[in-house]
Amino acid sequence: MAATWTKTLGRVAFINCDPLYHHLSDDWNVLAAPPSWLTGHVLRRDCILAPIPAADYAKHADDLVLLPDIGIGSQGEVGSVLLFGGVPLDAMKTIALPSDSATSVALLKHLIAKQGRDMDYISTGPDYESMMAIADGALLIGDRALEAAKEFPEMVQMDLGTAWMDEEGLPMIFGVFVARRDTPVDALKLAHASLVANLERFESETDKREAVIEWSMEKSGLSHERLDQYYGEVFNRLNQHHLNGLFRFLDHACGMKSQPQFAW
Repeated sequence: MAATWTKTLGRVAFINCDPLYHHLSDDWNVLAAPPSWLTGHVLRRDCILAPIPAADYAKHADDLVLLPDIGIGSQGEVGSVLLFGGVPLDAMKTIALPSDSATSVALLKHLIAKQGRDMDYISTGPDYESMMAIADGALLIGDRALEAAKEFPEMVQMDLGTAWMDEEGLPMIFGVFVARRDTPVDALKLAHASLVANLERFESETDKREAVIEWSMEKSGLSHERLDQYYGEVFNRLNQHHLNGLFRFLDHACGMKSQPQFAW
C-alpha cells in the first residue's frame, strides 16, 4: 500500500475549501496548488486525493474516480466565478480566459454558445488589469474574482453560478474531489473521513465557523461580512440534487457521455 499512496491531500489554493482544511488533523500533509495543477498532482500520485475542476474530471475520467459527499458548488450566485467587462456581455466581442480553471472556461463557453453568439477567446494569466487591457471581458475565479469584484463592482457583468442556475435550473458544481482509480479504497476512506469531519464541525459549531472565516480573512483580505456571505453562496457538501447539476454539466458542457464513477 505504501508504494501506491501518500498521506498528502491536495487543496485548492483559494479559500473555497477552507471549511474542509482548516486545522486538519496532523495525520495529513496538505499540498496547496491552483485547481488545474491539482489534476496533475493526483495523476502523478503526489497526493491521495484533491479537489479539481469538474471539467478536468471529464477529461480524465478513465483514470480517476469521484469521492462522494464533498465538492465545491453553488446554488445560484457563487460570487467567485465572475465575468468582468466595461460593456455588457451582449456587446462583447473578445473575452480573456484564465489558465487556472478548466471548469469556469467550459461553463462560460457553454453559456455563450447557448445564446447562439460568436465570441473570440484569449487564454492568458489570471490578472484583471492585463486581461482587461487585451479584451472586452475577463473571466476570473476564486480569490482574484472576489478581490476584483470588491475593487471594481460596476465591472461585474455575469456571475456564472447564477447564469447556470437560470439556464438549467440546477446547482453548479465547479470542483469535485477525485482520486486515481488504483488508489486503495481503505486509504481513501481515511482521508475522506478527515475532511468530512472537519466540514461537519464547520456546519454545526459557531466557533469553528468563526475560526474558518478569520483564517480566510487573513489569507484573502476580505471582510468578515463578505466571507460570512460567501460561505452561504459556496458549499462543500454535495447531495443528489447537487450531483444532478454536476452530471448535467459534465454531459452538456463537457461532452462526457460515460457514467461518472465513484470510489465507493
